[in-house]
Amino acid sequence: MKNIKAIIFDAYGTLFDVNSAAEKCKDKIGDKWEGFANYWRTTQLEYTWLRSLMKRHKDFWQVTEDSLDKSMKAYKIDSSMRNELLDLYKILSPFEEVPEVLKLLKEKNFKLAILSNGTPALLNQLVKSNNLDNLFDDLFSIEEVGIYKPDSKVYDMPVNKYNIEKNEVTFLSANTWDVSGGGNFGFNSVWVNRNNNIFDNLDYKPQNEIENLKKLIDII
Repeated sequence: MKNIKAIIFDAYGTLFDVNSAAEKCKDKIGDKWEGFANYWRTTQLEYTWLRSLMKRHKDFWQVTEDSLDKSMKAYKIDSSMRNELLDLYKILSPFEEVPEVLKLLKEKNFKLAILSNGTPALLNQLVKSNNLDNLFDDLFSIEEVGIYKPDSKVYDMPVNKYNIEKNEVTFLSANTWDVSGGGNFGFNSVWVNRNNNIFDNLDYKPQNEIENLKKLIDII
């Protein structure tokens, strides 16, 4: 972790709780809300990978809508909740420690950025709704390259923008496939293992695994 010039974060699941939209509706959805939220997220990710492989790109918001429609059918959730869930997805809640950690890193003069599947409009709304927009130097969206993570074109964006070497980037994600994608590309990838999961076998093992972003301060 020496000579790090930029700290790049995944957004969904790393900085922002992807289950928070469904959780805010749990009184209406009932006990199945968490299973539904996980199913929605899994379907959403599967669609990004499948569309990349098929070269049938849709932006992340369209993918989010498509995956929600399938998930609502699978969990027999009334269609009247669709717009409410989508509106809540635009303003997902950050994990508790995120604002404090970002402010500390900003004070240390690192380049701070998000590198995400999200559209530019989604990412802007997400950081602004949580009062985090003044903490990031850039919000990198895969829409700039037209293909989803873990394609190497995505990870190349901050390297090109900042004119730095791959190993001068610390990249953080809660998604093991994303950690591996960044790590195989050449980043110093850190796994934010929020849920005590098992790491995937994808030809990369991160040197650092943390349970939340507070541990990042010790590493840096």
